[in-house]
Amino acid sequence: QAQLAESGGGLVQSGGSLRLSCRGSGFTLEYNTIGWFRQTPGKEREVVACISSSDSSTYYADSVKGRFTISRDNAKNTLYLQMNSLKSEDTSVYFCAARRSVGVGISTTLSDYDYWGQGTQVTVSS
Repeated sequence: QAQLAESGGGLVQSGGSLRLSCRGSGFTLEYNTIGWFRQTPGKEREVVACISSSDSSTYYADSVKGRFTISRDNAKNTLYLQMNSLKSEDTSVYFCAARRSVGVGISTTLSDYDYWGQGTQVTVSS
């Protein structure tokens, strides 16, 4: 049974940094396109960053380009999101999600992602 578990969220001051982790179990994360998403109360869930299984190409939302970095440690079956220069508008619940099909590319369509974690809260104080 494929599962994802996020960790690393917390409270940080504006301008600070956090690193989120997403550990996969029941499947080999290396072979699946996987990404980070976030959702704020009253708003739709949005894509933050994705990394492709096929060529490790990446996608970033415009709002986080140059500040966030997505990476993957295949030996640990873990996905990371390094978040620097955090802003109050980055406050949200962050989720990781993976596409079930092996070898498919990046998608920014949420419904294309089959496995979801439970989320981790990130709060940036101004």
